[in-house]
Amino acid sequence: MKKPLRLILLIPALLLAATPVLAQPAAEPPAPAAEAAPADLPYATTLMPSGVEALDEPLRQASRLIRLSDEAPVDSFGLVARALGEPPLLDAVLRAEGYWAAVITVRVAGEPADAAGLAQRLANAPPGAPVPVEVRIAPGPRYSIRRVALRPDAQAAAPAIAALGAPPGIAPGDPARSGPVLDAETALIDRLRVAGYPLAAVVDREVLVNHEEQAMDVTWILAPGPQTRFAPPEIAGDTAVSRRLLARIANRLSGEPYAPATQEATRRQLLALGAFDSVRARAAARLDAEGRLPVTFTFTDRPRNAAGATLAYETNFGPSASVYYERRNVFGNAERLRLEASASRLGGDAEDNNYRIGANLRRPGLFDGRTSLVLDAAVLRERLDAYDRDAITTSALLERPFGARWVLQAGPTFETGKIGRDGDMQAFTLAGFVMGARYDNTDDPLDPRRGYRLSATVTPYMDVAEGGGFARAIGSARGYFSLVEGGGTVLALRGTLGSLVGADRAVPLDKRFYAGGGGSVRGYAYQAIGPQDSQNRPNGGASLVEGSVEIRQRISGALGMVAFLDGGSVGQAETPSFEEVRFGAGLGVRYGTAIGPLRLDVAVPLNKQQGDDGYGLYVGLGQAF
Repeated sequence: MKKPLRLILLIPALLLAATPVLAQPAAEPPAPAAEAAPADLPYATTLMPSGVEALDEPLRQASRLIRLSDEAPVDSFGLVARALGEPPLLDAVLRAEGYWAAVITVRVAGEPADAAGLAQRLANAPPGAPVPVEVRIAPGPRYSIRRVALRPDAQAAAPAIAALGAPPGIAPGDPARSGPVLDAETALIDRLRVAGYPLAAVVDREVLVNHEEQAMDVTWILAPGPQTRFAPPEIAGDTAVSRRLLARIANRLSGEPYAPATQEATRRQLLALGAFDSVRARAAARLDAEGRLPVTFTFTDRPRNAAGATLAYETNFGPSASVYYERRNVFGNAERLRLEASASRLGGDAEDNNYRIGANLRRPGLFDGRTSLVLDAAVLRERLDAYDRDAITTSALLERPFGARWVLQAGPTFETGKIGRDGDMQAFTLAGFVMGARYDNTDDPLDPRRGYRLSATVTPYMDVAEGGGFARAIGSARGYFSLVEGGGTVLALRGTLGSLVGADRAVPLDKRFYAGGGGSVRGYAYQAIGPQDSQNRPNGGASLVEGSVEIRQRISGALGMVAFLDGGSVGQAETPSFEEVRFGAGLGVRYGTAIGPLRLDVAVPLNKQQGDDGYGLYVGLGQAF
């Protein structure tokens, strides 16, 4: 761009050197050469309306003249070059929308951009207002698609291509837009891969535009390649997890018919071990000697150690806190050991404080590689309005996913200690057997906007010391519904039912049902809803009903608001009762973080019982449900 300008400036000097210089007594200095044009030539671009309102903004965004006018100044030659390059950019936008006969003209300082000598005239023009640049666009008629066809690259591939059906998102009569053509091509290849053809490819794409008929014909020539099965997978990456364990899970892929969903399911099973930040699956570009498709799984380990702490606050009982330490891949088989300590009700007398110290060890990949053993033990001290308890609890559960959404668990549980009120503590020992199921198809584990979560647990208990027994059953359903595009407004629903079945003697106070508090019915004190004794203390019941409705509204960025209504009832009979339901309502603020939303809720009881406070304040991490 600067070379022509340099030549112009050098020409007077060359002429001066070739001219004889006569001696003069007092020579006047030679007249200066014409002043060089400034390197930065300001200009102002006007993009005239195209006549099709929907095109004007995309054209403006694609205009390089407009986009670079301030951030990339140019001289006169650069301006002319930029003006000459404008029509192809805008024409690409028009063709993408089906306008294949557009006429685009660019005028600089009133002259066509390709006018001879325009750059020199701009350079020699005296400084003044920005150079006017005008862009006019005549889109012309919008073309339509006339024919769409698929052809195999060989006769043997004809059945596979015929089974594809019509390309999605494109049909005769549609506008001749380029975007749907490319999208349909991608979808055709995806269909072939889902049908078991991993090496499917587009041999050619024939697009014929007939300007006389204002129509476009599209023909794809496709090569499906062979149908095949997976070869034994390979393990890659610098991982400390046992290769034997990884192979046990990954090798389930070996010999299976090729399908992207099968490959992805195996990748997710490996990621579910919990020891990896990422697991990538890469299929080879060619088959092996036996005609099978090799797949390589590459692993990136998570940090071996993690620690954290949480703080919460509730008006009724003050602050609570918990800390944890987590060790991953403890013995090299993706084990996870979590040690945790928590304290609550810290706002009053030390005699009323609650403490818990626990350890949890998860060993994944047992048996068929999908079963996990979960060992849990805890020592706890509880001082609640309903009861006082000092206990040791243990459990050993087996968990196994079924399909992509279900998880089943079962195993023994055991606890022993003392429970009572007012210093009258009675020893107890319970042995139980947990049977549970969970279902989750939500879109986000921390802040769901769509989907459902279902859970149900039945635990038969036997009183080891006194004899007799009972079963405690509880089930919960949660649903999340996005009311607007993008998930800015979410309706969240929760319902819970519980029952004590077959109790032939007094059920320990901690196994009875209670309602009220931050995770139940907000606006009421913890465990405050339900039967009470003569001192207005919770007695618990044999059945539970709870429900919540929340409207979650994103305000701006990470900030959101929530309006909610909670309800709950505790009955003395085994069958859940909807009588004497207590309601609480309120508003909350949410602030999104990488580990879930920060929550601040204020709730009031709508039908207070004797002794209930006028409101409740709840602070925590994560949605209420």
